[in-house]
Amino acid sequence: MEINKTTGLLDECKQCPSPNKDPRPENTSIDLVVVHSISLPPGEYGGNSIEQFFQNNLDKNQHPYFEEIHEMQVSSHALIKRNGEIVQFVPFHERAWHAGKSNYQGRERCNDFSIGIELEGTDTDIFEDIQYLQLAKIITALQSAYPNISDHITGHSDISPGRKNDPGTGFIWKKLGLNHS
Repeated sequence: MEINKTTGLLDECKQCPSPNKDPRPENTSIDLVVVHSISLPPGEYGGNSIEQFFQNNLDKNQHPYFEEIHEMQVSSHALIKRNGEIVQFVPFHERAWHAGKSNYQGRERCNDFSIGIELEGTDTDIFEDIQYLQLAKIITALQSAYPNISDHITGHSDISPGRKNDPGTGFIWKKLGLNHS
């Protein structure tokens, strides 16, 4: 698995471009990976609702919850589905809109310098082994393309405490081979 440093695209994955992105601030070093979880509708897996959501194509009539979120403009760089399929929405060198109000080690606006990776799941369900394997492969590729990432890998709940709970109690950091407090 490799990242084309010119295009910011990951090979071995489905490309599903999101309009919810913009350029990073000039001279910004990409040095953080933020792990998220998402399921749409909440607690349900499969289908293409997440892709539709990140592409601003979510049908508000498909589910009552979609009425609440269909106008939101958010994205992540990539999604790892329950079956291990990887979908990329935003080139890694561009800014995805995944972290919102956030702070990592005293630095505000984590979207500016981070990569957001979603795992299909909830903040209470257990994730699949294939998701950990695929996440580890993506992180290795990111560390090769963006060496400043090194060990800077955290959860959404860590950069937005009190506001976000993902990836949640079902995510076992040790399965990823990382120490996490």
